[in-house]
Amino acid sequence: MSPPIYSPDSQGFDADRFARLPRAIEADVEAALIDGAVVIVARGGKIVLHRAFGHAHRDSGRAMALDDVFMSMSLSKQFTNLSVLQRIERGEIAIDTPVAAVVPEFAEHGKDSITIGHLMTHASGLPPVILGDRSLNAADIGSVAAALSRAVPLCPPGEKVMYSPVLAHGLLAEIVRRLDGGGRRFARILAEDVFEPIGMTETALGIPDHLRPRYVPVVVRDPTPGLFPPGVLESSDRLKPDSEMPGGGCTVTAIDLFRFAECWRLRGKGLHRQVLSPALARFALADRTGTMPNEFFDLTPGRPTPSHFSYGFWLRGEGVHASAFGHLASPGTFGGLGAGSHVFWVDPAHDLTYLFLSAGLLEERASVERHRRYADLVHAALER
Repeated sequence: MSPPIYSPDSQGFDADRFARLPRAIEADVEAALIDGAVVIVARGGKIVLHRAFGHAHRDSGRAMALDDVFMSMSLSKQFTNLSVLQRIERGEIAIDTPVAAVVPEFAEHGKDSITIGHLMTHASGLPPVILGDRSLNAADIGSVAAALSRAVPLCPPGEKVMYSPVLAHGLLAEIVRRLDGGGRRFARILAEDVFEPIGMTETALGIPDHLRPRYVPVVVRDPTPGLFPPGVLESSDRLKPDSEMPGGGCTVTAIDLFRFAECWRLRGKGLHRQVLSPALARFALADRTGTMPNEFFDLTPGRPTPSHFSYGFWLRGEGVHASAFGHLASPGTFGGLGAGSHVFWVDPAHDLTYLFLSAGLLEERASVERHRRYADLVHAALER
């Protein structure tokens, strides 16, 4: 059953200003910048907007529906990070545990000082992508762990922040799988330890057959050369039910993503049970990389983009810079970002939760600017 919808003015929004958000999204659909989207805005957990816009697939004329299923892109990283944090809470590892303590073969080429925390904050010094390794299968966490074990670091850990689109979280998943004893696939670990207790009933690693009829195809609408080649992004549609790409290969619905975001707004409280202690949730939300430039994910050429990574999320941070969470959000705003497409964030200072899942991908810089514009419309509508 869908949660109730409250009027924006009842939750401290100016109704006229708040109406600018849906109008802006409608205008972008009309201008064919995107095909469509599902959007949720809530304050204090009370939803004031839950709406489907435009098309799930413009070419076929398929309308967007509230319960459509999206390839989450890099929002999957936040799901994987929670699984890692659960292992830290159990005392099986610590944030400064060397990766090689769990994956001994990873120590090759002097990588014995790279830690769990380095992987989670994209500061491991490992190459963000690996080209030319024909044995690497990005949808197989064992293959990813083997490839990164063979890899030579580009710099010492902690020296640079280089966003890892897929590989680092494949290795994190392999760490969790080994700590678990090897009896469960990582997809099952996520399903049983993360998704079920939060109430994410239609989220999975890979694309399950039963969700295919509601799956939103990944189509790049903006051919502008950017950070991620269109063909690579669109290849997500080829993932199978047993594919495991925890850095970007989960399917998710809007209401499930809302429940995940709310779990973090409530510091680890899922729909059915506490999935992470409040103390560890607070620990996971602190800024660990600050203004260190994100050297792979560069949104403003000629002006370094600050990384602002915690042990679980992207953070807004201080200052005026390119941010999918907007210029008006509080510095502690945290969330996730999907390539050319999706975003979710929680602004704890204003008790706001927001998510936007879209069809029809933009080039990354244009996508982040779009997210910034929408986020600022939400914050500008606040009266208190």
